[in-house]
Amino acid sequence: MADPLEAPDGLLGAVRDAVGPEHCLVDPDLKAPYEVDWTRRFSGRALFVARPADTAGVAAVLAACSRYRAPVVAQGGNTGLVGGSVPRRGEAVLSLARLNRVLSCDPDEGLLVAEAGTPLGVAQAAARRVDVELGIDIAARDSATLGGMVATNAGGIHVVRYGPMRSRLAGIEVVLADGTVASRLSGLVKDNVGYDLAQIVAGSEGTLGVVTKVVLRLVRVPQYRVVALVGLRGGDHGDGDPGAGVYAVSAVAVALATRLRRQVDAIDALELVFADGMSLVREVLGLPPPPDPGADAWLLVEASGGQDPSALLAAAIEDAAGVTEVAVADEAGGRARLWAYRERHTEAIATLGVPHKLDVTLPMRALAQFAGKVRSEVGAALGPAGPDTRIILFGHIGDGNLHVNMIGPDADDHRADDAVFRMVLQRGGSISAEHGVGVAKLDFVTAARSAGDLTVMRKIKAALDPDGILNPGVLLPPE
Repeated sequence: MADPLEAPDGLLGAVRDAVGPEHCLVDPDLKAPYEVDWTRRFSGRALFVARPADTAGVAAVLAACSRYRAPVVAQGGNTGLVGGSVPRRGEAVLSLARLNRVLSCDPDEGLLVAEAGTPLGVAQAAARRVDVELGIDIAARDSATLGGMVATNAGGIHVVRYGPMRSRLAGIEVVLADGTVASRLSGLVKDNVGYDLAQIVAGSEGTLGVVTKVVLRLVRVPQYRVVALVGLRGGDHGDGDPGAGVYAVSAVAVALATRLRRQVDAIDALELVFADGMSLVREVLGLPPPPDPGADAWLLVEASGGQDPSALLAAAIEDAAGVTEVAVADEAGGRARLWAYRERHTEAIATLGVPHKLDVTLPMRALAQFAGKVRSEVGAALGPAGPDTRIILFGHIGDGNLHVNMIGPDADDHRADDAVFRMVLQRGGSISAEHGVGVAKLDFVTAARSAGDLTVMRKIKAALDPDGILNPGVLLPPE
């Protein structure tokens, strides 16, 4: 099949020499899986797809692209949700899928070293084999890669205890736009020689360099781990305003989450799901009834430590306002069954169509009000199309992060997204909690960051990628 995108022969020759002809893809059918993101909202044509096997191959591909001024998009597991890891205007795709090895996992040093294309689940399994853990987890663990998680500063379910990917990062190897390899992999806790490359690259979304190796801090496996799924009700709202009901139960959830963090030392996760999301997950996946099937929402709590946290959890939950029924599990199978109500939301939502997936952070004092008003604000923004839009909320309430999933608007209709982002900024929140900015949120970056912040970001970008070939059009809005 002919492809209207044609790379210069010299560029293709150099890339084929670097990765091998079978790993330089130019056929449209072979490129297709790399050209659309997980949400199916964002896609484009790739000039070619290069699949190097090691850091030297990545460096050679980038050096060739730099010589020909060919823009490049780095791609890991392609689980991105904001259009930041797929081509948009004929860029080359640099796939890290073959850089997929765990190089070492040392429980005495407390460090794991792995290549950037290693799926999180593979790294987790390597850590478990020597009785340690990574301290970070996300539902897409079997497909999301470590390099992509660094690039977006991924968060996940254990941020409330261990922080996002940036907090787990102890070292990095990154290839710059011209093929220069910068490597700092010692993992030393105290190493204050100059700038911290890992912290600069984390969250840069592939605009400063391509991550090829990471060093992650490990944590010990706790002796005890307990999960509780807590049914919540927000009270009677006879006025028929669904937003009032969502506000009320969200306020109950925020109050309980705050109480748990104060009274229980070892909280790992605090996750909130609402009745509509719970119904969808059960319908699509055939899950059994949760505690109090008629509840307005559920708070999923995980705690762990050297001592059994069950008594502390029970004491904190027992007389809390709005609590109805509670299910508790302390063995692996039972914990997994309770987690399924939360973790399988994304899978269930995908069956409804192509979603607008927004991930935002609110101050805890503003979270309930936002949750209660988001449906009416989106409806007003969409006008006649508003009633046909389905909105499902869930998220990491322990750190103020809600995922707003909207099914109904066309992929290129940004009115609903814009309404949500305006609400967030008005309440002192962030338009990007853990998924990155990509292209989906580009128009709101100037409102989310000061002029001084943007100046610094642009100067860093210009210093490390002077020709602007790395992931153009992502993260930084045009001046």
